[in-house]
Amino acid sequence: MAHHMPFVVGLTGGIGSGKSTAASCFSQHGAVVIDADQISRALTATGSEVLDEITESFGSALVDSTGSLDRAALASIVFSDPDSLATLNAIMHPKIRAKALEIISKSDPRAIVVYDMPLLVETGSEDICDAVVVIDVDPRTQVERLVASRGMSAEQAEERIRNQASREFRNQSGTWVIENSSSHADFVIACEFVWKEIEQRAHRVRE
Repeated sequence: MAHHMPFVVGLTGGIGSGKSTAASCFSQHGAVVIDADQISRALTATGSEVLDEITESFGSALVDSTGSLDRAALASIVFSDPDSLATLNAIMHPKIRAKALEIISKSDPRAIVVYDMPLLVETGSEDICDAVVVIDVDPRTQVERLVASRGMSAEQAEERIRNQASREFRNQSGTWVIENSSSHADFVIACEFVWKEIEQRAHRVRE
């Protein structure tokens, strides 16, 4: 059977793991990057049906005076309560998935598409991917980075990490696991190496 769809690589990793560095490395090599967070922001734009669904579930206090979603307020609710997170995921993920699939279907069938999705394994989205790259980082480094780069407290950072898939569970789903606990330079080299392997695999699938 001929492969008439692009080769899709899921890209995931915990918060603060370095996914954006990997995504930009892959896009420099010609990958089409689909960013689940960007889709999410577009879906929850002012006046959107999705925004109405969110305020129905979580209250109108989450919309600021300009009619925009207060993402920080929503995050503080869902990241402290697993049930709220599940509710939000049930609203958002089918729509994010549908949009991602639409972009994939419109992409050049010879392209390599990188689906950058923080909650890839939590939402079972690896089923739309031909392969998965997981960026792995040890939790201590993760906390240090979040405190340094996003101004979180150590407690907030730890809570965010706890609410994502366990490191073991996420790493098991990876076709490739790229370690990002040492230097930035080492990490970029590792991303370059994995990109070559992705290209080889995509080529084999198309043969």
